[in-house]
Amino acid sequence: MNTGKQVIEVSGLRRRYGPAKGDGFEAVRGISFTVARGELFALLGTNGAGKTSTVELLEGLAEPSGGRVRVLGHDPYRERARVRSRIGVMLQEGGFPSELTVAETARMWAGCTTGARPTAEALEMVGLGPRANVRVKQLSGGERRRLDLAMALLGRPEVLFLDEPTTGLDAEGRRDTWRLVRELRAAGTTVVLTTHYLEEAEELADRLAIMRAGRIVVSGTPAEVTATRPSRIRFTLPEEVPPARLPLSLRAAAEGRRVEIRAERLQETLTELLLWARREDVELEGLDARSASLEEAFLEIAHADPADLGETTDTMDTTDTARPVEAGRR
Repeated sequence: MNTGKQVIEVSGLRRRYGPAKGDGFEAVRGISFTVARGELFALLGTNGAGKTSTVELLEGLAEPSGGRVRVLGHDPYRERARVRSRIGVMLQEGGFPSELTVAETARMWAGCTTGARPTAEALEMVGLGPRANVRVKQLSGGERRRLDLAMALLGRPEVLFLDEPTTGLDAEGRRDTWRLVRELRAAGTTVVLTTHYLEEAEELADRLAIMRAGRIVVSGTPAEVTATRPSRIRFTLPEEVPPARLPLSLRAAAEGRRVEIRAERLQETLTELLLWARREDVELEGLDARSASLEEAFLEIAHADPADLGETTDTMDTTDTARPVEAGRR
């Protein structure tokens, strides 16, 4: 068993589809990151950012075009036999035979899994115990996702890859899945998560990375990533008070009476605003002050001009543009 702190090590990783020149496309463009034992690492990005291509390399489903990847101390592609029994993979679609029951599917999968846990235990973990005798084709979309997760957990994995694990789940099912993932992490399982639900990443991830055009643009804890974006203060001024009366230091943007202030230092800016309002005897209607959310940070990266992110259209560029953020910047 690998006893090192880093369970996943990625350095200069690349994945190219098609020929090396001409019409080829480089989906992963020299990224580097590590994941520690017992950590939940979320990989985020818009469609086409390179998330799935990256995770497939970690799972050993394809050989990298360049760079290096190690999972549990081994090359997951060339040493697949030494890695496969120690990882669990939940794909976006399991593709199980529709005529089999849930229990039959679990038994079939357990027969192909080294050291499988009891199938009834795996189904109970995801809340499918009462549905064991139901055919797969009769399951709802959310129940099928639960079955996908149960099969990924059969082998008691040391490293668990979750690709959009809560798609199709209702609010209760999503919360149940979050609880289970937290329990697995607390028991020492390392988790790599891809998701389009930013709240999910914010709730679960110890660290995360946001990808764009095959590169990691920013990485860190959820708090560190959101700290790189300004906080927001919103309020409505009385009709007789124009936005121009606000101090220039607040640098407000206004649409009619509605005002929004973007603040690098939320407490200082809010204090200045409130002191101004008291001094001028102005009531700030609907006052709302909050730190930036992960969604705001994500959308700003997704919609930013590539030049602002240090990106290049040269797919053979070897520069790794990941920017680890600094904690406590706010």
